[in-house]
This record gives sequence, C-alpha cells and structure tokens, in this order.
Amino acid sequence: MSRLFARSPLVRQHPSWYFSLRFNSTVAHPFNFHIGVSWAPKPPDPELTRFHTAFSADSQLGKWRDGMLVHPKRSLPKDAGEDFFCHTEMRNGSGVAFGVADGVGGWVDSGVDPSLFAQALMFYAHNSSHDSWAGEPEIDPTQDHGQHEDVRGREMTPYECLDLAYHQVLEEQLVEAGSSTACLLTLNSSSGVLRSANLGDSGYLIIRSSSVIYREPAQTHYFNCPLQLTKYPESASFNKYYLDLPSAAAQHETKLRHGDIVIAYTDGLSDNVFPTELVAICSLIARAGGPEGEQVQSMANRIVQYAQACMRDRKRASPFERDAAREGISYRGGKVDDVTVVMALVSEAL
Repeated sequence: MSRLFARSPLVRQHPSWYFSLRFNSTVAHPFNFHIGVSWAPKPPDPELTRFHTAFSADSQLGKWRDGMLVHPKRSLPKDAGEDFFCHTEMRNGSGVAFGVADGVGGWVDSGVDPSLFAQALMFYAHNSSHDSWAGEPEIDPTQDHGQHEDVRGREMTPYECLDLAYHQVLEEQLVEAGSSTACLLTLNSSSGVLRSANLGDSGYLIIRSSSVIYREPAQTHYFNCPLQLTKYPESASFNKYYLDLPSAAAQHETKLRHGDIVIAYTDGLSDNVFPTELVAICSLIARAGGPEGEQVQSMANRIVQYAQACMRDRKRASPFERDAAREGISYRGGKVDDVTVVMALVSEAL
C-alpha cells in the first residue's frame, strides 16, 4: 500500500496452511470452517529503492512470520511485501480467528520498513486470539460446579483483540515506527456467528448462493488515504502523519450459513478485482468439486493470481480506476500492490 499519508508472548505455529476446524467436545460445535490463504508481494520497481529490514529469524516474531509463510502444497513467495496476515484456532475449538494488515508504504521515505508494523500487529492478534474464546466460555452442563470454575480464558471480540494487539505493538522494541490498516474476524463454531473489526481499506465480504450479501465499507480520510493504526518513533517529531486508534474501527456481527464463503483481503485485491469476479471464481471452483479444504485453498490461490493479472492490465477498467474517476482523478487500469487473501468456507452439520 504505497500512498501518501498525513498525521513477548509464546509463539504458536500451526503446521498446515488450510485446515478444517472440528473438535472433540461435549459442547456442540456444529460449524466447521475450512481455511485457505494466499498472498503475493508486488513486483519490484527498478526506479524505487525499498527500505527493508526484516525481523531476525531467531526472534519470536521472525520465527512466527517464517512459519506463517510456509505452504506445504504450493510454492508461495517467501514474503508478503508490506502486507501480512494471521489465522488460528481459538480456545477449546470455540471458533477460528483470522485477519489481514497492510503496512503503509509511505514510511519508506522516513527510513522505516512498512512491513514490520503489519507483521507485529498480526503476530500479537494471533496470540491473543489463540488463547481466547470465540464466544462466552463453554461450560459442560454434565460437570459439577467446581469443574466450571476451572474453565480458563475469556471471550475476546475482534475489536478487543485489535486494541490489545495495537498496544502491544506500541511496546514492541523491534518496531520503531509504522502504520497499518487492519481487519480481524472471528467465526464461532457453536453459533456460526461472524464478528469483525475493520480499520482502513482492508476488509472482507461474504458470498452466499453466488451473491455478495455483505461487503465491509472502506474507511478513508480522503481518496487513497485510509484510516491507519500508527506508531511514531521516539526520536523525532512526526506530527504530519495520521494517528488513528482502534476505537475508530467499524464493528459488525452476522450469522453465517452452510456454504457461505468469507474472504478477508488487503486493498491489493479490492483495488483490482470486482466482487462479481470473486463470486465467479469461487463458483467455478466449487462446481469442480473435491474436498472442501482443497476447494477453499484453490479459491484463494486463483483469486490472488487473478488480482496479479488485473493489476498489470492497463487497458481493463479496475475498481481503483472507477474510484479515482469519482474524485475527478484520471487513472487507467489496475493498481500494482501487494495482495493477501484469507478465506473461510463454512460447513454446518445439519
């Protein structure tokens, strides 16, 4: 997301990239979520010098980042550019949490690597979500009262997770400064309820029966300048940059159904691919059949590949071109950017 803008816990890694959430529990979990993830950094621009300083591979953040960027069934890029993401099971199989973040590229001009803020934000969101319940802590009615008191953890909404992760990034010494958009979601395996918190122009949409039934609106200060969580460096005055807080995040809640598809994305997707095209890609892959986990991963891969093709096409009208035209700005074709997608395919035991 290259644009102008104005004013350590335990690491938990998961071995597989797409997974199905179904758990053994005396509490009913009728909803099963199949997860697919794909990403691609923008191609290098020979005319631009990018400032890049990665977390050490020996640090907790570096180990977690590298674990997330491993895909056992497909050769994916070893970095996600200035984007990053997370996904995790939540406590006791109560649901799944996932999210995306898009580092603000303008920090390069101040000698700051924009990817570090986004990676750290997702790292802390991942850890907090993993230890929390998707809804109220589940109590087995067959247990006695003393066992009820042993239930650990607490319910955490996406907004609470975003707020906690942001303040942990502010305390993180490995992140000097930076900004990022953020979109976090939880899906409850008992109720099928989706909850979200979104700040900026990353977002998500829900597909049901070959139609987009919900799309999270983008939040911007002005055209191509999203709301963004920000950390200022201690050594200098940076009052020219925007400083948005988690309290500005939009929150949403809805009930999912069997067959729904949830797609969380950075603006490398929404600036280049129309929602109707996402529906067409998902429908085509679903009709081909196969295990649901493989289907959703194929959807994620195909969507990212299509976004890459669209951003290089200067003749095709893009969502970004149409948004620019509404502001009286002349722009043609796609917008080259990093693109990241995290998807969930919903199954319900009927």
